Amino acid sequence: MSYLRSNLVPGEQVIYQTRLHWVVMLGNLLVGCLLMAAGAGLLYYATTQAGFEIPTVHVMQGTGVGLIVAGLVAILWGMARRNATEMAVTNRRVIVKTGMASRRTIEMLLNKVESIEVSETTMGRLLGYGAIVVVGTGGSTEPFRKIAHPLTFRSRLQQQIEKPLLVGDETVRDQGLPNTASGAAALGSATR
Repeated sequence: MSYLRSNLVPGEQVIYQTRLHWVVMLGNLLVGCLLMAAGAGLLYYATTQAGFEIPTVHVMQGTGVGLIVAGLVAILWGMARRNATEMAVTNRRVIVKTGMASRRTIEMLLNKVESIEVSETTMGRLLGYGAIVVVGTGGSTEPFRKIAHPLTFRSRLQQQIEKPLLVGDETVRDQGLPNTASGAAALGSATR
């Protein structure tokens, strides 16, 4: 079970969830492919060339296998690092969790969000990634970098912030009050 789903409060629902774009794995993919190609080349050379002593062939084969395994580990490490970051908009807050062994979480209530800035490079626009900075009340900023589909994330966040609540017969804006009868009564008395 993901961190996001396991840490939802009662009544909270995930509206939109995303993660880091695959571009964050580009370095791992490049290194992994180069290591695997070098290992496969060494294995091919060791088995097709005659004249090597048996111990030398074994060392070459072991090195080739080691390079292939190192390449796979590099690619798997990149995948694990990418999947260790979770970003979501719920009906109550924005949540970002990063880290594998150690963990860092950023959570901001929707009613504390003042503005949302999206920054995309030319390559980011072409490939569908960018950075989002969510500015909270009091000037606190929380940057989310190399996020997949940042405009969709911003749109869903804005929709959630502007989404009205139905309280009795009145439609009011969500002011971060709990979605309970006492919260509705408090909100109803505040609007009169």
